Amino acid sequence: MFAAMIGLLVVLWGMAIPLSAVPAPIGPAAEQFADGARVTVSLTLISGSAGVLIGVLAGLGKLSPLRLLRWFCDGYVWLIRGTPLLLQILFVWLALPTIMPEGVELSDFACAAIALSLNVGAYNTECVRAGILAVPAGQVEAARALGLTPLQTFLDVVLPQSMRVALPALANNLASLVKDSSLAYAISVVELTMVGYRVQAESYQPIPVFITIAVIYLILTTAFTTLTAALEAQLDVGQRR
Repeated sequence: MFAAMIGLLVVLWGMAIPLSAVPAPIGPAAEQFADGARVTVSLTLISGSAGVLIGVLAGLGKLSPLRLLRWFCDGYVWLIRGTPLLLQILFVWLALPTIMPEGVELSDFACAAIALSLNVGAYNTECVRAGILAVPAGQVEAARALGLTPLQTFLDVVLPQSMRVALPALANNLASLVKDSSLAYAISVVELTMVGYRVQAESYQPIPVFITIAVIYLILTTAFTTLTAALEAQLDVGQRR
């Protein structure tokens, strides 16, 4: 895990050095590509973290004995999973600022992060719900027999085991989020895809530009999947019998 994190940091802050040695149009725009990659990773980390929190809360809501809360969480998942991510980003970008209090302004980056968080949160909801249902009922009964409160039972017994079960699916959603963040270019967030679009528009050489973008995305997704694979190995996911 430490090696994967260090590798990701090295890629983000050292990317401009090898790119600067590549012929035009890549070399002169090396720093732009590096900045775009850092924005992409920032979007991924912020949205991914918020998406896990949303997934846990909505997953609990879907299992709640309160019918209204279950309906709300079911409707949230149904709506998000049934509409395109690009439409969700545009909706948040256009609609959310109109309902914000006067004087509060949302940047394009914030709108993209909110939309991505809501989107990945809906997919995480089903992962978390499945993880919670996978915890044997005997574990809960044993915890309650030992005198643990419902909150302690959930935090100390149910949640750790459920997240261990849900981790592979959550990791897959995180890898998809790296690529989905490219849709933020539609609202003028200067992430990796937007940088590539600008460079190819100036140089009229789309092939080397988009090959470079594809390679950078491959490096980023590889770094994130390596990190999550190391976390799975640390937690011994799927190994113990």
